[in-house]
Order: sequence, then structure tokens, then C-alpha cells
Amino acid sequence: MTFFEFNKKFPTEKAAIDYFVNVRYGDTIICPHCGATVKIYRHRQRPRYCNCKSCDNSFSIFTGTIFEHSKLDIRKWFYAVNIFLNDKKGVSACNLQREIGGVYRTSWRMLQQIRAAMGNGEKTLFNEIVEIDETYVGGKLRKDNRDELDKKIEGKYRGRGSKKTPVVGVIERETKQVHAEVMKPNSIGQKLTGQQLLGIVDRTTTLGATVITDSLNSYRILDWDYDHRIVNHSKGQYVAEGNVHTNNIENFWSIVKRSYIGVYHKMSEKYLQRYIDEACYRRNNPGAFDKLLKQGVMEEANHAWKVAL
Repeated sequence: MTFFEFNKKFPTEKAAIDYFVNVRYGDTIICPHCGATVKIYRHRQRPRYCNCKSCDNSFSIFTGTIFEHSKLDIRKWFYAVNIFLNDKKGVSACNLQREIGGVYRTSWRMLQQIRAAMGNGEKTLFNEIVEIDETYVGGKLRKDNRDELDKKIEGKYRGRGSKKTPVVGVIERETKQVHAEVMKPNSIGQKLTGQQLLGIVDRTTTLGATVITDSLNSYRILDWDYDHRIVNHSKGQYVAEGNVHTNNIENFWSIVKRSYIGVYHKMSEKYLQRYIDEACYRRNNPGAFDKLLKQGVMEEANHAWKVAL
């Protein structure tokens, strides 16, 4: 939504809080202490809080969400979510700080929380033609940090065999829905093994689906359970017979790299999966404001099982 639409939709802090209550609970607020759904009343002076007459406890409507433990106005949170969704390549913490004020640390935490919500959605299996490809994230090592072997092998600075972090992506050609994961080393330090690649395909794609990859040998393991087709980039082949290509997933990587180079400049390996989740959410759910608020509920307040015990 535009800046003017945002101001019209959330003119006051209470309006923003009421909107979140409706998104999270609908018509029935649930007490996180006893699980009651009746005799729950909103505080007039403290609109963030409710009181449950069943157990005589107060609770915050933001318990178990990305907004919990934050003293910042919810309007500022919503504005951060809005501009984060509007920008195709993301928003840096410095830019958010300039938009909402405050200190850099607050803006950085807000964006990390929003990214956590972006990765909190339900995953559905792809059942049409899917394309799979990998990319590598990270910059060149400084000259004084390169070992003697790296100095001799120039190819180690980019692509396969480099010290960059590999990320594998799967995209469904018809719906353009994408899923991507950071590939961490296995128990013996190997990356992009056949078992790792088979694992991500099994988690995202139905058995027997048509899977298109490049000629990396590790993908050969897909021949057993999928209709595996290959485009050989090493021979200058980019569209093989039968419309076999990986152009859609490579287009997604171009957006990720533009975010890296133009906005963030660095993505640490510790938080890399959150940046990837951000790119996937923006691709899969353009402008989905309410959905992100729902995914911001990290722990549902449902304690019925405790009552039963």
C-alpha cells in the first residue's frame, strides 16, 4: 500500500492494534493462560492488553509474536513491514532508521524479526515442472587472508569449489513459487552432495515430477525418483530440446544478488537463511501484508492440552 493508503488505514496507534487483534484472533480472543474464549475484555487505557475473568490474568495480544517485548509503536512496526514489502530488493536497517527514527540497533532487530516471520509460512509441495539450481553467496577473501593454495587456484574465488556459501533453490515453472535453502556442510565437511540435493527436492516436490537441473554430477541421484532432465551449460546450452532450461530460477538468483550488491552489501552466514526467506516471501507473496502479520505469530496461544493434563 502507498504512504497515503497506510495513513488512512492506520490513522492512530489504537487503530493499528485493533487491526492486529482482528488479523490474529478474528472474533474470538484466546487466553494464553487458561485457553478460555469467553469473558475476555480489552483494557481501555492499555489497548495492548486483555484481562481474562476465567483465570483472572492479564496478557498481551502480542505474546508469541515478532512484536513481543517491543516498546515501539505498532504503527512503526506496520510501516516497516509495508515499506519492506513494497521494495523489490529489500530495505537496509540504515534506511529504515532514517524512515522511523530511533537507533540503528532497533531497526536492525525489526528487520530480522520481519524476516523470521517471512520464513514461518507453511510449505506446499510442487507437483508440476520444477527447476533447480544453486548459487553462491559471499565476497572475495582479502589478499592477506588467502592461503597458498587459493593463491594458485584463481577459480576458487567464485562458483563451485570456492569458500562461498551455497544456496539451492527450487522453483515451480507454472506458478513461479520458489523455495530456497542454505546448504550447510555435512558431517565430513562436504557441500552440495547428492544426498543433500535429494533431501531438498524430496521436501519440496512430489515424487515423479519433472525436475530440470544443470549438469552437476550430484543431481544424478534424482534419476531414480523423478523425471530428471538436464541442460548442459558447460557446452553453451541454455535451452535444450523440449523447453528444458533453468532460466526461471536463475532470474530469482539475479534478484537475490541485486539485494546483496545494491542494498545489504553483506549477508553473514549466520543470518543468510533469513535473507533467503525474505527473497522467497517477496517472490511468492507480493504485497501480502495481512499474511505476514499472521506468520508473525510464532507461537500460537493454545494451552488446551495443559488444561487437559
